[in-house]
Amino acid sequence: MNSDSFKKAGVIPVVVINNADDAVPTAKALLAGGINVMEITLRTPAAIDAIGRVSRECPDMITGAGTVLNAEQCRAAIAAGAEFIVSPGLSAGVVEEAKKSDVPVIPGCVTPTEIMAALDMGIKTVKFFPAQVYGGLSAMKALAAPFGGVKFIPTGGVNADNLSEYLAAPFIEAVGGSWLCTAKDISSGNFGKITALCLEASAKVKESGR
Repeated sequence: MNSDSFKKAGVIPVVVINNADDAVPTAKALLAGGINVMEITLRTPAAIDAIGRVSRECPDMITGAGTVLNAEQCRAAIAAGAEFIVSPGLSAGVVEEAKKSDVPVIPGCVTPTEIMAALDMGIKTVKFFPAQVYGGLSAMKALAAPFGGVKFIPTGGVNADNLSEYLAAPFIEAVGGSWLCTAKDISSGNFGKITALCLEASAKVKESGR
């Protein structure tokens, strides 16, 4: 995947798939809303199958794996077709496994020590999770001062109401969130709502100048 894909997308839907049959319809709903990146979290038994189905059937979608906690999960996600890896924290095992396959990895880092460790691993884009709990934009602005080359992908507490504010910050690579496609909307087949929410978010991304 292109290293600029996250910035261009602006938003990365965090997707929980309980039934793998819902994976492709969800991806198509996101694409119809102008969003071509999705992070399928490994929180359910269906996640790996879901990643595989979207990778095979939706070539226009950049499909990643989220909530990757260890090297074994990372390996399985990449084998299924994951094009990027997201972790809630910083794991050397996950980073090493992703690098073996030349797959971008975005670890969760919220402290200077974690960011420095990520930089030592050659990582300059990190997840900031849960964003609101750890101080939101003000915290990332403070961290961006000593770590000017680092970009953040905040997740947790980002929504339609504050999306534009986040996108306007120069240290934000993109934002992640589940409000675009909740597990409830997915399981109930409410794909029209998902597309509508994505269209709204896509408009705000364009307004931000990305």
